[in-house]
Amino acid sequence: MIERLKIILKDIKFEHTVFSLPFALMSAFLAADGLPPLNKLFWIVIAIVGARSCAMAFNRIVDAVYDRLNTRTCNRALPSGKIKLHHYLIFLLVSALLFLFSCYMLNTMAFQLSPLALIIIFFYSFTKRFTSNSHLFLGLALSLAPIGAWVAVREEISLISIILGIAVLLWLAGFDIIYACQDVDFDKKHGLFSIPQRCGITKALRLSSIFHILMVISVLSLIMIDQLGLLYLTGVVLVALLLWYEHSIVKPDDLSKINIAFFNVNGVISIMLTLFVIIDCVWI
Repeated sequence: MIERLKIILKDIKFEHTVFSLPFALMSAFLAADGLPPLNKLFWIVIAIVGARSCAMAFNRIVDAVYDRLNTRTCNRALPSGKIKLHHYLIFLLVSALLFLFSCYMLNTMAFQLSPLALIIIFFYSFTKRFTSNSHLFLGLALSLAPIGAWVAVREEISLISIILGIAVLLWLAGFDIIYACQDVDFDKKHGLFSIPQRCGITKALRLSSIFHILMVISVLSLIMIDQLGLLYLTGVVLVALLLWYEHSIVKPDDLSKINIAFFNVNGVISIMLTLFVIIDCVWI
């Protein structure tokens, strides 16, 4: 049982919860204008872990037929036979129930919106079958993290939480476009859609850059509507520099550093900006 769980957690890249969790924590601290109640923080973390885990499990299940055909993904747990389908289904169900229970423990509004959140994050897994804008749907799914965290603390949806959600949407869509450049030939062959497949890698990377510029503008705009100061501005500048570095190491004719850009740089971005916000909210 433990070994199967380890395989699934490795398969869904559990450590990549780092992409959504920091922005949820950032939103929670902004909503509380300081340190949120510890019980709120606990259930926000559990909710994010549950939502991200069931979303990835669902994605692995519905994409297994394509993963089996793709040399980049054929060693994933389901297509390689390391895990049986019913094991993944159990993990999916437990993760979804964990998310729903966490929302119930937070407040009424969070619980009422939780089924809609699940629908959105499940729907993303089908979008590559019919639209090149699947990257935006992935961004939409993860944008629910900061919006949901704000709901968890204040039981409302505010302008600040929406701006944070937009920033996450643009950020995720931007680096998912970069990641999708690896599968252009596979997508064309098997009738799947992506911006790199539709526009070509060069134009796709340019569009990714535009999304990331808009992301920086979005987080920068928070200074005008919240009590964020110089420390936060420093964090935003560092984020902009990291995004510039990300785009500087991925070239249309050299995609060898995509994993560095996708995993390492973006993980640092989310954690670093969140730390700057927390310090700004709590100590300054």
